[in-house]
Amino acid sequence: MSSNTPRIVSIVVLVWLLIGILAAGQRGYYTERDQNCATLGTIAVTIIAGPLNYAGVNPQVDNCELPQPS
Repeated sequence: MSSNTPRIVSIVVLVWLLIGILAAGQRGYYTERDQNCATLGTIAVTIIAGPLNYAGVNPQVDNCELPQPS
């Protein structure tokens, strides 16, 4: 393995996540007034999906319940 491999992988991951951030912004997820667990989950999976968003993937979290403290 080349010594540049970790650097290339880091750059690819960074670009992947930046594309996901752009896709979430284009879908208006950052400006929605109703910020709840499901909305934040949708933003997270959209960012993680990265370029797949432009290939037709539309990840969404519909039902999200946080555990209640005892």
